[in-house]
Amino acid sequence: MHVLVTGGCGYIGSVLLPILREDDRVDHVTVLDSLDSGSPRALRGQLGGDDLSFKRGDVREYGDVEGATRGVDTVIHLAAITGAASTHDRREETFAVNYDGTENVLRAAGKLGVDNVVFASSCNVYGRAPSRAMDETTDPDPINPYAEAKLQSEALLQEYCEDHDMDGTALRMATVYGDAPGVRFNLVVNYFVFRALTDRPLTVYGDGSNWRPFVHVRDSARAYASAALEPERWPQRVYNVGSDGGNYRISEIAELVREAVGPVDVTYLEDEHPGPSYNVSFDRLGETGFETEWSLREGVRDIAAAFRGEG
Repeated sequence: MHVLVTGGCGYIGSVLLPILREDDRVDHVTVLDSLDSGSPRALRGQLGGDDLSFKRGDVREYGDVEGATRGVDTVIHLAAITGAASTHDRREETFAVNYDGTENVLRAAGKLGVDNVVFASSCNVYGRAPSRAMDETTDPDPINPYAEAKLQSEALLQEYCEDHDMDGTALRMATVYGDAPGVRFNLVVNYFVFRALTDRPLTVYGDGSNWRPFVHVRDSARAYASAALEPERWPQRVYNVGSDGGNYRISEIAELVREAVGPVDVTYLEDEHPGPSYNVSFDRLGETGFETEWSLREGVRDIAAAFRGEG
């Protein structure tokens, strides 16, 4: 199998690439990345063989996408502008990359006869939902351009799969955390751990009561690989990816980091908007046989150990 990973030099891609290359079902992996936000460090240890190739290109440019898609069996489409809160100030750019770019990927996949497309969506599409344990049948309520573009891209995936008799899966990923070659620090768990290690207070917006599901980056990468290589196990169009035990209030995250990493103050800015709040059910994910392996506490300790040079 030949797999294309768009945005493969990003956070999740830096963990996903070795998983794919070590799988006997994969003959070749092509990475398409503009390097605008991704980094070549994701490719450290991955180059030098004949089973991985890198193409620098932008998903907003159809020619770049089609060129990378030739000869491909499966696409894992990770390329996106991330950092949901920041997209309020870059709406046009967000839709150009996250929606138009997805349309380019699907158009090329349909034209070139790709068998399967796995799309990186997000639980962020649920917005500030009043109910708990929301599942894939819950009506999303996106509250930022990032989530809007992801939700509209899911509809595109549905349309192209029906028109081209193609398998396709949208993975609504929980908020990712954990150490990785391409680790990001604009994500709450990773950022809290870094602040705690540098003796700075953990700042919580609002009263910290808002819910968020979390998933370790290695579990996230495993889910993408499974959906790409075993589409028969993922027959539904949309899946929430995470674990029921991974739903936490933000205040609980702060306390967990304080306990696991070391003494640090927690500051609540109750006049600030707390952002999205969604407690998510992962029952449908369980039907695939996929299970997460990392607990949040283990992930927090692992990040701290990496910074301390202990692991």
